Amino acid sequence: MMQDSPDVDAEHNPSQSDLSMLSLSLDIQLSSPGFEDRLRALSAAELSEHLREAEVNIRRFSEELVQQLAIRDELDFEKEVKNSFISALIDVQNRQKEHRESLKKKKKLKGGAATGPGYLTTVIPYEKKGHPPSVEDLQILTKILQAMRDDSDKVPGLLTDYILNVFCPT
Repeated sequence: MMQDSPDVDAEHNPSQSDLSMLSLSLDIQLSSPGFEDRLRALSAAELSEHLREAEVNIRRFSEELVQQLAIRDELDFEKEVKNSFISALIDVQNRQKEHRESLKKKKKLKGGAATGPGYLTTVIPYEKKGHPPSVEDLQILTKILQAMRDDSDKVPGLLTDYILNVFCPT
């Protein structure tokens, strides 16, 4: 998402203080004595000008509202993706811990090695890049973690796609 410079934003997008001042101004005008008389005294051209200003403000505020709602939706989606990633990661870590503990118990009881789920010990390659992973990367990693948690046969294919497309793109 592209952000405009603060100067451009100030000119085109109303700030919270702009909205507060407009609301306060309207409240004062509407409640002041003689407002109706002053309104009736305006010419048709003056009324048209006030109407045009009001329509411009409504349009500007509506555009700002739509932009802010879009930003909110993007942030909500990003939060959901991050929560899903964390949840899948914790699930896999818990399953790995349970698997290690069950292996220790089986070794003590039988004196031999026990086999278990095949994909819980899978390692996902990751390289720190100085910034957090993108939402798209987190979605891919979440898919891999969920497949690992479910011990799915899709793990090798998902890992291959991740390595070829994200980790080492050509």
